Amino acid sequence: MGLGGPRLAEHRRRELARGYLQDSERYERVRPGYPEDSVDWVIPAGTLRAVDIGAGTGKFTRELVRRCPEVTAVDPSRDMLAVLGQQLPDVARVQGTAEASGLGTASADVLTIAQAWHWCDSAAASEEAARVLAPEGRFGLVWNQLDVTVPWVHRLSRIMHAGDVFRPSYRPEFGPRFSEPESRVFPWTQALPVSDIVELARSRSYYQNASAGVRGKVEANLSWYLHDHLGHASDAVLDLPYLTYCWRASRL
Repeated sequence: MGLGGPRLAEHRRRELARGYLQDSERYERVRPGYPEDSVDWVIPAGTLRAVDIGAGTGKFTRELVRRCPEVTAVDPSRDMLAVLGQQLPDVARVQGTAEASGLGTASADVLTIAQAWHWCDSAAASEEAARVLAPEGRFGLVWNQLDVTVPWVHRLSRIMHAGDVFRPSYRPEFGPRFSEPESRVFPWTQALPVSDIVELARSRSYYQNASAGVRGKVEANLSWYLHDHLGHASDAVLDLPYLTYCWRASRL
């Protein structure tokens, strides 16, 4: 996927969304959440109205629900929003995109985009965020990446074809309507059974769009790496290192 370039073509976005929808239970179980300190850094205490753009099945939305009394989830997929509604029935749901959210002007105090910035047209999405946010409102970007500075994780990511979406040096453009952005990186680990490492690979777009032969090769390579090379038992639980990248800026 891109490094902050043009938004994915519409047909490609729909293709990926279908894959995530079909595997929503797997996605919920194996994809990482977000460490508490990272969310607290992005979301100001006392926030009343929060919007989560690209909400998907609601992994970040539920963090907003724990902190804010009024939360709206926006996603281009009606089906994704239906899955989110089953998990978070009290959250308002709107079908829209980061570039055209369908929300009212100055209708939010916080707007977040978690694990979806690489799908966005950054200039248009920032302009829309500035429109939706009240003056001095907070715009937050969050994404998880495997900590590939750890050698065994680096090799694992190559076998899964789970390359980083953004390089560590990447700096998102918030545009002229926001303050100078601040950033922090939060290292943490996700406890994941060895069997779910394979499920994690299956949840990724590379696997979902691969041929049966390629899928079999990925699974065989993972089995060899985890069991034969690293020596993990089938019932072992691994601490999988992640880095959560967070950015925040205020609407001017």
